[in-house]
Amino acid sequence: MPGFPDPGRTYPIELPDGSTHKGTVFLNQVIEHPNFEIGAYTYASDFDPPDDWATRLAPYLFEGGPDRLIIGKFCQIASGVRFITSGANHATDGATTFPFPIFDPAQIGSYRPDSRDTVIGHDVWLGYGATVCPGARIGSGVIVGAGAVVRGTVPDYSVVVGNPAQVVRMRFNADDVKRLRDIAWWDWPADKVARAAPALLAGDISALESF
Repeated sequence: MPGFPDPGRTYPIELPDGSTHKGTVFLNQVIEHPNFEIGAYTYASDFDPPDDWATRLAPYLFEGGPDRLIIGKFCQIASGVRFITSGANHATDGATTFPFPIFDPAQIGSYRPDSRDTVIGHDVWLGYGATVCPGARIGSGVIVGAGAVVRGTVPDYSVVVGNPAQVVRMRFNADDVKRLRDIAWWDWPADKVARAAPALLAGDISALESF
């Protein structure tokens, strides 16, 4: 389909001269980490693209750990974004936060002070240098401002900025947010999304409902 990306490509952006832009990848084509769950069409960009995208994005997400990083479909992840997942946390209920068990091979596997999943909805734009903290739950349609530090629950179709990230505005009113959640266009077949792209770009919710 002209103008619609092939979800099976590693590098989905083709430049006018026919070359491939190697700084942007579809993440489900380059990450096989068992603790990642990544929806179709979700991409990440970096000015210094790594060989290991999983470690670049989520350096504390350890294979076999109890937590997962779940990212929905059609998300856009800018350069410098980091997911600080639950594996980064230390126990805080004692007299020290020093993680003595990780220096003992017999105990390292059982030291799991935090096991919360980090969950990103669909069609989320994470701006340059944003940090997502352990256990965050970011709703669909959210825009995360550059450099924001996100924790807790972020409502669908909100815009959050700052440290700690705060909602500065809603992208749509409450009724339209419900309509968009009900439409759930990210679950449509690719050809239907391609046909609906003009309505998606225009924010024409009534036209989307007609699909």
